[in-house]
Amino acid sequence: MAFWAYLLRCGDGSFYAGHCDNLESRIGAHRSGRGSDYTARRQPVWFAWAQDFPSRLEALEAERRIKGWSHAKKEALVAGDWERLSQLARACGTRPSTSSGRTAGVDPTAPSYQVRAERVEARAPSEIPTA
Repeated sequence: MAFWAYLLRCGDGSFYAGHCDNLESRIGAHRSGRGSDYTARRQPVWFAWAQDFPSRLEALEAERRIKGWSHAKKEALVAGDWERLSQLARACGTRPSTSSGRTAGVDPTAPSYQVRAERVEARAPSEIPTA
């Protein structure tokens, strides 16, 4: 069974990151206003990006990582602009945002560390079935 991390673009221009095991059904729920309170208040929503993972934990970790990214970095991911994504990863501060879900195990007294951008395969909106 495949699990998915995904991004939706909301009507107000923001992004919504999530994970699921049935991408088609989940996107349909978001589009109908039943997916989450966040997307229900920002209709309409459009599919922007998704990647499949072999386990729910890996999809959840990807979702949490992406939620901590800037809007510009999410735009680069959606566009498949790996060079820009890499630049934005290096341009971040020396510590992760406390809301990014990436602070566990980080020693705040340690010098800086680098985040490495990983290539992912984006899917075009036309490749995802619409409900």
